[in-house]
Amino acid sequence: MMSVLDYANDINRKVEEVLKECKKLGIRVTDENSILNDDDVIMLDNSFASEIEEEYDEDELETTVENIISKTNIRVDDTVKSEKLTKKKDVVSNKDKEELNNRKKAMYKNKDKLMGNKVTEENIILYKENMTVSEFADILKIGSTDLIKKLMTLGLMLGLNNPIDFETASLISIEYGKDLKREETTDVSNFEEFEVIDDEADLVNRPPVVTIMGHVDHGKTTLLDTIRKSNVALGEAGGITQAIGAYQIEYNGNKITFIDTPGHEAFTEMRARGASVTDIVIIIVAADDGIMPQTREAIDHAKAANVPIIVAINKMDKPGVNPDRIMTEMVECGLTPDEWGGDTLFIKISAKTGMGVDQLLENILLISEMNNYKANPSRYALGTVIESRADKNIGNIVTLLIGNGTLRLGDPIVVGTSYGKVRTMKNDLGKEIVEAYPSQPVEITGLTSIPSAGDKFMAFETEKQARVVEEQRKLAFDNKNNKQQKINLDDLFAQIKEGIKEINIILKADVKGSEEAVKNSLSKIDVEGVKVKMIRTGTGTVTESDVILANASNAIIIGFNVKPTSKTKDIAKQYGVDIRFYDIIYKVTEEIEDAMKGMLDPEFEEISLGQAEIRKIYKFSKVGNIAGSYVIDGIIKRDTNARVIRDGIVIYDGKIGSIQREKDSVKEVKAGLECGITIENYNDIKESDIIECYEVKEKKR
Repeated sequence: MMSVLDYANDINRKVEEVLKECKKLGIRVTDENSILNDDDVIMLDNSFASEIEEEYDEDELETTVENIISKTNIRVDDTVKSEKLTKKKDVVSNKDKEELNNRKKAMYKNKDKLMGNKVTEENIILYKENMTVSEFADILKIGSTDLIKKLMTLGLMLGLNNPIDFETASLISIEYGKDLKREETTDVSNFEEFEVIDDEADLVNRPPVVTIMGHVDHGKTTLLDTIRKSNVALGEAGGITQAIGAYQIEYNGNKITFIDTPGHEAFTEMRARGASVTDIVIIIVAADDGIMPQTREAIDHAKAANVPIIVAINKMDKPGVNPDRIMTEMVECGLTPDEWGGDTLFIKISAKTGMGVDQLLENILLISEMNNYKANPSRYALGTVIESRADKNIGNIVTLLIGNGTLRLGDPIVVGTSYGKVRTMKNDLGKEIVEAYPSQPVEITGLTSIPSAGDKFMAFETEKQARVVEEQRKLAFDNKNNKQQKINLDDLFAQIKEGIKEINIILKADVKGSEEAVKNSLSKIDVEGVKVKMIRTGTGTVTESDVILANASNAIIIGFNVKPTSKTKDIAKQYGVDIRFYDIIYKVTEEIEDAMKGMLDPEFEEISLGQAEIRKIYKFSKVGNIAGSYVIDGIIKRDTNARVIRDGIVIYDGKIGSIQREKDSVKEVKAGLECGITIENYNDIKESDIIECYEVKEKKR
């Protein structure tokens, strides 16, 4: 809250201007000392922001431009005329401005009380393991000295840095009117904890949310443009301008929301943060090109999201294309066409000419009707961040997708771990609005910091409620980051006992034959009703994309005769993704079965010592081939285990025979130096091969 005078000084306006605007907006004030509440401030902010300095009708603008041109003797060419017309379009009419202000006034005057999202009571405080006396005083919001005195009355002589146990802390909390709960029993990091359970009678149909994915240059952008062009209302201000990374179209009286994500990895990163934003995924594939590696990855990510998939075979306008070839390749990827007896819809389209686009939109609506997507607009909003950016003039700009409820100007919201109030709100065409409904994408300002794509948001009735949740989410987020755990073989047995029914696995092998053999062996494993689910299989080394998918799907990665790059290993470590490597098939199935039964044998840990790249081959009849190498990482040691890696595939595993440095035989060579290396009993080396030196040690479980 602030006075009219404070507000006028804050926005650099005269008090008279603010009082005049208050009168126009129906805000009851008398003089400069009158108090404005938060809703009043937001109404005034929006009203002043939408002002324009001067307005002309079209004839006035024409005359003014012509007068200026004639006085300055400037030739009226096509460019000037074009600029003149653009200026005419950019002038905001009094009617539009008045309509927006009327909508704001109506919304604020008749602001219905929506169903509130639950919030933990203000008197609940969280206890974390080994909390010190000093930390406990901070969360109780009392002085450390007072707390130590209180502990002395209980016969406890504790210093500021001594830990306080839960039972003692509970007794003291009661005296201060607080309810102490253990941290792990209150998961405030998840917004579902605060959600109101919607009554069936309050639910209404909502538009489906669709994401289009596929290989680059297969027509995704063209398809999005074609859909937008054919569905934007004639005369709409801004034409087909897409202001944000998501937009809504209307087809046959039904709305559909499209999310324009930068790629399948961004889509999966959002899922990794718990954001299930998409109802339907469209996989687009060019009929003249076929399935590419990115297409396969997009399919894997869409299948892992467990949402309906539509395959759009694009570029059907080109002569000689064969859609049956695409359909056959899709069957190999696990997507069988509906016309071949499968459950995946295949639509033949041309994004360029518009052929089949109507059929695609009709099928989206059909799937939406079958899945009965519903939401409750009569509650405070919750949803997901699509993208965000900072603007030096406006502040933090965030694109939100409303998942449920209604978001309104002035609503206090918590996004991720930051708090704010909705100061301005625009739809996907850049038009200012006062309310947004389920499945609608909007761009808002008013947040104190920039959230990440995939972060969840929730609106609350009061600022007080929002701030309580913000504080608790910050605490929970920090603790979750400190002890984030992913599934791995070591704790698999414990997780099965807790109720896990499927183990997600990503398999990468050196050749197709190995991939099929390992895949078949793993699919037969069934221990206590728990099955193995293959969410991706393929040939080649383990990539960053595999790690991101494993992170989002809580999967274990199995590499068979393959080795990842150092960068991929680092990313896996950062995400906490478990990668296991094998070179014998029965060892794969045996170890996973033992892990599921809680009977794992002692584990041997592989420690990578270093890597060297072969730059030149020297051939000697007595010694064999010597690899002229450059040590790129770590250290290379004589008489240690070594493997030869070519394009990420392990082609030989043995030992290092000898190391030559200039004319001397040496025991080891460090990174940044050149040397000659021989591999025991192996001569089939090539330039650019990688020699990895490693040790194997038993690790305690």
